[in-house]
Amino acid sequence: MSKIFTMSFASVYPHYVRKMERKGRTMAELHEAIEWLTGFDEEALQAQIFSENSFERFFDDATLNPNASLITGVVCGVRVQDIEDPLMQKIRYLDKLVDELAKGKAMEKVLRA
Repeated sequence: MSKIFTMSFASVYPHYVRKMERKGRTMAELHEAIEWLTGFDEEALQAQIFSENSFERFFDDATLNPNASLITGVVCGVRVQDIEDPLMQKIRYLDKLVDELAKGKAMEKVLRA
């Protein structure tokens, strides 16, 4: 089992926020991307953060967007579409969305509209 599976989403979330702020994106945009991927509205996302659930529990509680498989590309030198472990792939989907926002991609493209 990868160490990230047991890490709390809440411990990584501030890094996502800082990355967005450094790149001129907003928390609202980050939350929109997270909601698109996981189905967590603002209240549910805050509950996940407050509960300090592991990434495993975070994605167990999520309803993954049916278009998540359209997320392709490289994160940490690995193609997300080629990741075999379903949980690791979901984590990397989230990382990819954050990276795309940080790179200035339009929200419509990030959300695979």
